[in-house]
Amino acid sequence: PRKWIRRSPCVHLCSPLLEMPKKRAKTSRGDDPVPCKQTRLQSAGPLSPLNFESPASVFSSLIFPISCEEFFKQYWEKKPLLIQRDDPTVAAFYRALFQLADLKELCSQGVYYGKDLNICRCVNGKKKVLNKEGKVSYGQLKRDFDQKKATIQFHQPQRFKDQLWQLQAQLECFFGSLVGSNVYITPPAAQGLPPHYDDVEVFILQLEGQKHWRLYKPTIPLAREYNVESESCIGNPTHEFILKPGDFLYFPRGTIHQADTPAGNLHATHLTISTYQN
Repeated sequence: PRKWIRRSPCVHLCSPLLEMPKKRAKTSRGDDPVPCKQTRLQSAGPLSPLNFESPASVFSSLIFPISCEEFFKQYWEKKPLLIQRDDPTVAAFYRALFQLADLKELCSQGVYYGKDLNICRCVNGKKKVLNKEGKVSYGQLKRDFDQKKATIQFHQPQRFKDQLWQLQAQLECFFGSLVGSNVYITPPAAQGLPPHYDDVEVFILQLEGQKHWRLYKPTIPLAREYNVESESCIGNPTHEFILKPGDFLYFPRGTIHQADTPAGNLHATHLTISTYQN
């Protein structure tokens, strides 16, 4: 397949609405370099509700109706922001970014356990990885998803999706920091990860279905390490809500969180965009 060479954004050409702190050049999730872009999935896609005129306009439209000034004064590195939208246009655009149906074609192109995706479950408060070896078979992946209630964690999906590639490039330019992403697809009545906190600033876009979220007070504010927390030690949630397609969530690094797909619903897919790893 044709590979697309990734180019680093020219941060000095960007004009964010507020000056951002300077960051080190490092991948936003681990030390491995972001892989090159792979063969694109072809789709016309819905009209984008995001304004791609500049990095600042992209971020501004991503957090609409909150202004950038309000976001950085009230929320950034301080507290979560939940934006629940009942907007079919935004929901359709989010859904086109990545969905469960994309995996069949991606598997036919050749994706691999560990390198491209993990499958996992939360079992007794711990993450249980259910990966096989080597190349992913879509049939086996779907059986594990349906029968074992395994969550699919797809790494760096922007390699296969132009809209995600463009979005993350603009956000890298805006923040002056590398931006990574993962997609999490969870079947009904299932949870992929135990309560934990991350060492990155986190933006969540709900793409498909509904996901039940619980956020907890940080034990280490603005943590610089990933860590799993025992549910018996984290107390009651400070925030609890359902994300639906088109909804947006931000929370600072160190925020303890867990998410599950409610029973009786379809599968749920969300995109995690992360930045500002130490």
